[in-house]
Amino acid sequence: MASNVDYDLVLAGGGLANGLLAWHLRSLRPELRVLLLEAGEHIGGNHTWSFHDSDLSPDQGAWIAPLVTRRWPRYDVAFPELARTLEGGYASIASSDFARVIEPALGAALLTRVRIDAVTPTSVRLPGGQVIQARAVIDGRGMRPTERLSLGYQTFLGQELRLAAPHGLTHPTIMDATVEQQGGYRFVYLLPFGPDRVLVEDTHYVDSAAWQPQQLRANIAAYAEARGWQVAEVLREEHGSLPIVLAGDFDAFWDDLAGQPSSGLRAGLFHPTTGYSLPHAVRLAERIAALPDLGAPQLFAAIREEARREWQGQRFFRLLNRMLFLAGRPEQRWRVMQRFYRLPAPLIARFYAGRPRLADKARLLSGKPPVPVAQALAAACKIHPDQIRKPA
Repeated sequence: MASNVDYDLVLAGGGLANGLLAWHLRSLRPELRVLLLEAGEHIGGNHTWSFHDSDLSPDQGAWIAPLVTRRWPRYDVAFPELARTLEGGYASIASSDFARVIEPALGAALLTRVRIDAVTPTSVRLPGGQVIQARAVIDGRGMRPTERLSLGYQTFLGQELRLAAPHGLTHPTIMDATVEQQGGYRFVYLLPFGPDRVLVEDTHYVDSAAWQPQQLRANIAAYAEARGWQVAEVLREEHGSLPIVLAGDFDAFWDDLAGQPSSGLRAGLFHPTTGYSLPHAVRLAERIAALPDLGAPQLFAAIREEARREWQGQRFFRLLNRMLFLAGRPEQRWRVMQRFYRLPAPLIARFYAGRPRLADKARLLSGKPPVPVAQALAAACKIHPDQIRKPA
């Protein structure tokens, strides 16, 4: 890999956003010289990405359809005082299927097991001093540390289990919050991938990204036992800590990038309350594929504008997040979510899609709040990270 090799676009990191972008460009603009670099053996890592059909347009749903591992027509939620089934398509993409479809399509445009030492807007330096030059480099290597955002976290550990007998589930349970809360908003997430295969994910909305894997594994084992499930085999395990945005300084966040085009979590492109990032990755891929000029300055400006549009549209979600994390006791956060799931199904769908109407917002804030009113008002006023940041 000589240092004088030129590309139109180099994508650093083969996660969801960069993988979708490389695949979309390969399909729509095959004349471009694109290179995707991934440190692991396969792109996508070890993840499961899910989305509601209503999160995407029909055209968007069609072009990502080959990646979908499983679809369901409905899903359940459960709380101490509410159990509900909501109609509406829900789908999941396993990273193994993501890699199975995209890797052959990219061919020589993908290099795996490649470590990256440093990136600039137009170059990637590899171990040993090798440098790859490009008109632009997009950095998609995950969330970067920043003081420009005040965050809560959705920490989780999931195990895909093969059971000794059929589990009896016909569709997902995206929140079972009837479990012990353990100091934050905790729920169990269930995806039935086969008659005796199910992903069981123990999820916590908590104030710190720190997590205790042994506790989460014990929680999953206890949950399976309570359901009467005998685990024959743990097929795989995944874990993560997704950012939940409470407040931020958008311009300072992007100024810190110093002109470096970025994608995915690194660009702040994710749903601020759920952490779902697939719809944002789809929209970004379409926006970049439509750009006439893929030079680094043009790419940076386009991605920043995409992120700004999302940020401005997410102001209401950040308000709700502050009320969830900053008002009331952590072990009572489930009451906020239980109240939310009593609302009309179309409103819930628009919330997940990030497109609430003005009437939806009024409905969400009307009535007696499930947290202390004074604390809710105080949380609503904390719109800058400096107002939330805990003293060192």
